[in-house]
Amino acid sequence: MSTLPPAAAATPDAAALAAWMADRVAGFRGPLRLSKFAGGQSNPTYLAAAASGEYVVRCKPAPAAELPPSAHAIEREFRVMQALAGSAVPLAPTFALCSDESVIGRVFYVMGHVPGRCLSENELPGMSRAGRRAIYDEANRVIAALHAVDPVAVGLGDYGPTRDYLPRQIARWTRQYRLAETGRVDAMERLIDWLPSALPATAAPVCLLHGDFKLDNLIFDAREARIVAVLDWELSTLGDPLADFAYHCLPWHTSPGLLHGLAGLDTDALGIPAEVAYRQAYAARRGIEIGAEWNFYLAFNCFRLAGIFQGILRRSLDGTASHARAADFGRMAPVVAELGWRLASA
Repeated sequence: MSTLPPAAAATPDAAALAAWMADRVAGFRGPLRLSKFAGGQSNPTYLAAAASGEYVVRCKPAPAAELPPSAHAIEREFRVMQALAGSAVPLAPTFALCSDESVIGRVFYVMGHVPGRCLSENELPGMSRAGRRAIYDEANRVIAALHAVDPVAVGLGDYGPTRDYLPRQIARWTRQYRLAETGRVDAMERLIDWLPSALPATAAPVCLLHGDFKLDNLIFDAREARIVAVLDWELSTLGDPLADFAYHCLPWHTSPGLLHGLAGLDTDALGIPAEVAYRQAYAARRGIEIGAEWNFYLAFNCFRLAGIFQGILRRSLDGTASHARAADFGRMAPVVAELGWRLASA
């Protein structure tokens, strides 16, 4: 994953950070040099190079007093990563969380830096057919492994409410969208009206959800088709695993020009499984069936993603976005909402 020199105004105080880490991260030795990861829409993330090795520092974008309640929940990220350590889900090691905003001006945590490949384009350019097939099979394996984790057994039984996941999510993202709204989007209004009336008849067993499981949140081994770390757990919670998996499957429904999608590409020639085969592989690993409710889950995720993009646009307009292209991402909200309504109407 590439890095950039951080803007001076936004750069954490490296000396203050090093002093804090020296007391809390075993074996740490400074001095510390920071560079900002190029990715990341929500929480600024830095590579911290020190004499003792490389670390990753993940921060809230602003002091807690300036943020909406529950936004940028890096404390939850830290908790879930600690809980899953040693499970079948590959993770970076976590070292310490700092809730004291006086240290660098915002809440942050420190984890280990896991080297490897971050594959940001879903069509995986430059790979062989067999290589692409192996990458997708590994992603399928790991999301199925995550959904097989017993939240109670890893100490996350209280990580979120255990009932009414979909109604609560629809209400939450409607509120978030309204807070960030910059103009009427007809498709979003239709989804807001339709989703509560189209809920699946049977609720799925509650699982631990990642919330943003996609290729560029996975670090693969430098040589093998093996995931060595799942990143960005900000949106993790307890809920319906098909909602999580359908989000992961959205690239099959978006064009290459929209979120590096796969729609319109000859996936068979590329060695990438068709969505139905990918869905069947996940269902077989989980021992479940996926039925006629699938398009609801896809439409729901377009609605949710449109809400996220609208929030990015609002932060861009307010001057608090952490990514240089935040406005471009934000303008995708109406496009994704239109896709969601097409899927809902199919």
